[in-house]
Amino acid sequence: MKKLLVCQHVPFEILGTLNPLLREAGFRMRYVNFGRHPDARPELDGYSGLVILGGPMSAYEVEHGHLATEVRLIRTALDRDLPVLGICLGAQLIAKALGAKVRANRVPEIGWYGVSMTEEGRRDPLFSHFKETETLFQWHADTFQLPRKAVRLAASPDCRNQAFRYGDRVYGFQFHLEVDEPLIERWLNVPVHKAELRELQPRITAERIRQETPGKIRRLRLLSQKTFGRFIQLLGAPRRTVLLRSR
Repeated sequence: MKKLLVCQHVPFEILGTLNPLLREAGFRMRYVNFGRHPDARPELDGYSGLVILGGPMSAYEVEHGHLATEVRLIRTALDRDLPVLGICLGAQLIAKALGAKVRANRVPEIGWYGVSMTEEGRRDPLFSHFKETETLFQWHADTFQLPRKAVRLAASPDCRNQAFRYGDRVYGFQFHLEVDEPLIERWLNVPVHKAELRELQPRITAERIRQETPGKIRRLRLLSQKTFGRFIQLLGAPRRTVLLRSR
């Protein structure tokens, strides 16, 4: 059975809609829960790929020592030409592993936002089914520079780097394709998120997110199924010549 290593940071940031697709494709997932085991030192031997999930911490917060462990893990995956997917914090950690800076975004994006594909994004195999602009779910206050030799795939008015590809098998998504309606409701009730939303009122509110979600979640689910399905195909694809990394 094919195996996938998944880096998790908090209980409420999970694979979501990606989980059943991976299981249907025959993958066995091993979660490394850094929230419970910050001193864990996972290895990639025997794994077909790596997924790094989101979390409320920032990639530049040195007090979270496991983030440095994850950066090293990502670099190992790059050296071995393994497929890698980073979501939100995960995307920021991939960018950091590639030598790019991570910093606070100009404004937080929490809720539903328009995200536009770049010309390269419209040609990318994971995003070719996207319309020119799609409304996607976000929950982030940080952003990252585009890593050297990476390709920008998507942008929003308040966040220039919404998705990128490095080589043919490494992707970073700032947005959350993996959420469904129950997971969004779960996020809205997490204490750390409730505190964050209180500080952002009235520009961003839980009530507005709840009102908008039913009309937007079906399209997101369709996009996630196709996008994640195509990433899963990469996990089973033969490896190509390893690209040299720039740090």
